[in-house]
Amino acid sequence: MITKSIDQITEEDLQALIDNSVAEGKKIEYKEKLPENTGEDKKEFLADISSFANASGGDLIYGIVEDRKTGTPKTLEGLPIENADKTILRLDSMIRDGIEPRILGIGIHPVKLSNSKVALIIRVPQSWAKPHCVTFQDHNKFYSRGAKGKYLMDVAELRVAFNLSETITERIRTFREDRISQIFSNETPVPFDYAAKIVLHLIPLISFNPAQRYDIDKIASDPLKGLLPIYSSSHMSRYNLDGFLTYSSAVTPSDTQRTCSYVQLFRNGIIEAVEGDLLDPSYKGNKLEIPIEYEKELIESFDMYLNVLKLLEVEPPVLIFLALLGVKGYIMTVPQQHTGHYVSRRDPRATPIDRDVLLLPEVMIERYDLPAESILKPCFDSVANACGLPGSLNYDKAGKWVG
Repeated sequence: MITKSIDQITEEDLQALIDNSVAEGKKIEYKEKLPENTGEDKKEFLADISSFANASGGDLIYGIVEDRKTGTPKTLEGLPIENADKTILRLDSMIRDGIEPRILGIGIHPVKLSNSKVALIIRVPQSWAKPHCVTFQDHNKFYSRGAKGKYLMDVAELRVAFNLSETITERIRTFREDRISQIFSNETPVPFDYAAKIVLHLIPLISFNPAQRYDIDKIASDPLKGLLPIYSSSHMSRYNLDGFLTYSSAVTPSDTQRTCSYVQLFRNGIIEAVEGDLLDPSYKGNKLEIPIEYEKELIESFDMYLNVLKLLEVEPPVLIFLALLGVKGYIMTVPQQHTGHYVSRRDPRATPIDRDVLLLPEVMIERYDLPAESILKPCFDSVANACGLPGSLNYDKAGKWVG
């Protein structure tokens, strides 16, 4: 596997594999030609893809001629591809339709060569929803990989894979429940005594690999790279036992200072952001209001947090969880201009939230280049539903962000 982001790989990187005689193995395989539309070719292609996902992930590289005896690459010939996008769409469709459950986070990247041809790299991440089965034409076989390439999984390996998948799901659920319980009880990394809170979690599936750790010094050396608290203009930061923390303080109407927002970066790549000012009734005449502007603030912060994960080179997929704590009786409001300043206005359809804790359904992202407003829309819609509204008021009927 090439130790570079897939979209940064160049012809020089591919040539280096040949110059250094990097043989095929558990995490890399070479192919001279793309699979054709025959049933056998498709089964072989899907077996290669699923074997990487069921093992440790890896790169499948098309356009390299290999020595069949040694598995080492000989020449970088490339492929005579006229329309790379169309080719990628065909391969992506084959993967989506021929493997179950669906493999998340696969990347396909064309590399233009000096001979006017194209090499194609398919990067398959290690999956945490394994085992994946090749279901095309009722093939129904499971593959994994070793040092000598792919092989059929036996019953014992399948049992371990199924158990591991269930364990990961349970660990994610338990982690979130534990964190929400602690935050609700104000057992937070910094003193945080707001009754109502907005809680955002970004949880990469790879974080639950027991040995997974990231170099958080990349972020700690300059928190302005993206680890800023929600709805804050200034912050403080420090290392702590869990990783790295940034937090912001504010002066309350009673002239006391307290932490109003923090972001915890865990060493395994998980990000936890908690904010209290946006829901604080002391700023609103003690009215229990959810200002619809909270969506804009979350979108801006979410973009920064995704950038942190990219800087740390955290592989997707990533689960996104939004929760509102201490919000029973809160009503959603929208700003309205009145006599030269803005006041909150209640939508006539809005009703008070009927519970103290809103744990919203998770959203999963497979790549980092999606707009934050699209990723978070299902979360915002769920909050609006809890307030008696049909969906977020910040989107038009086509689902486009209009603010």
